[in-house]
Amino acid sequence: MSSAASGLLILVLAGVMNASFALPMKYARRWAWENTWLVWSLFALLLLPVVVTCSTVSHLSEIYHSAASGILLQVIVFGAGWGVAQVFFGVAVDAIGIALTFSLVLGTSAAVGALVPLIRLHPERLNTSSGQGLIAGVVLVIAGVLVCAVAGRRREKALKGHSGLQKNSTLGLVLAILCGFGASFVNFGLTFGAPLIRAARSFGANELNASNAVWLPLLVAGSVPNLLYCFWRMRKNRTGSRLADGGAGHWGLAWAMAVLWFGSTILYGISTVKLGVWGPILGWPLFMSLIVITASLLGMLTGEWKHSGFSPLRIQWTGVALLVVAVFILASTSRCFS
Repeated sequence: MSSAASGLLILVLAGVMNASFALPMKYARRWAWENTWLVWSLFALLLLPVVVTCSTVSHLSEIYHSAASGILLQVIVFGAGWGVAQVFFGVAVDAIGIALTFSLVLGTSAAVGALVPLIRLHPERLNTSSGQGLIAGVVLVIAGVLVCAVAGRRREKALKGHSGLQKNSTLGLVLAILCGFGASFVNFGLTFGAPLIRAARSFGANELNASNAVWLPLLVAGSVPNLLYCFWRMRKNRTGSRLADGGAGHWGLAWAMAVLWFGSTILYGISTVKLGVWGPILGWPLFMSLIVITASLLGMLTGEWKHSGFSPLRIQWTGVALLVVAVFILASTSRCFS
């Protein structure tokens, strides 16, 4: 199997895991949202990155000191920006609902996360057939997620029995788009943190584990806004005491969420290596598409579309079909770039 083909298979697995990571949250019924998100943040953004990176990459202090001035700071800033975006995500969901927020965030993130590295790192390829194939794939990703957003709105109206967006819809829409930009910071950190990956390899890290040198500062920085927001919500809602409820089962559910999410992040990093120098450019919109496709299927299997009627489901399948076409176009483009 070629390196690109194995990279695509790994990317599929990463997308499935990422789309599935929130499923355990449905069963943590004794915890408020902020309780589960706090424990997930501790596990996924602090504990696992530290343990995995320290276990797979040696001479970390030398690696960070050997990188050019500003590289580590740049990765940390991207991580903090991504963390703030997650806070925006939570507020946007409360204002305009999960379906619309999810689609706007992933659509914006797919476009920005692919096109900015392309323009920044390989502007000479914009007018080539491969560059145009990438742009066409990204356009289809955006179209697909917007169609899914329409389906989500139809579904919410059918299930809630009213029209119009919830609460402050303008604020929610703005925050969802800003979150999409911020969500792409994960890809920016991996792309522009490449000197740290090269330094890790020079100190003995293997090709697949070297990217952990970027994930550690990126995710730890991202944990700060998430943890602060959760602590603020627990204080505001007086839900801190609920952490004692649920027993080991709820902590186990948060741990399962962390393993799925962090595992998908590590696999995404590995897939970008397998896809070559174009991995962070091609991999990100593919990753976003696979998440939406998998999340749509899981939502249907778990009854989220029950009683919504035929029309929203038909629109959703149309959006998923567009994303499937986008996946094939981007996968074909990956062979041109390799």
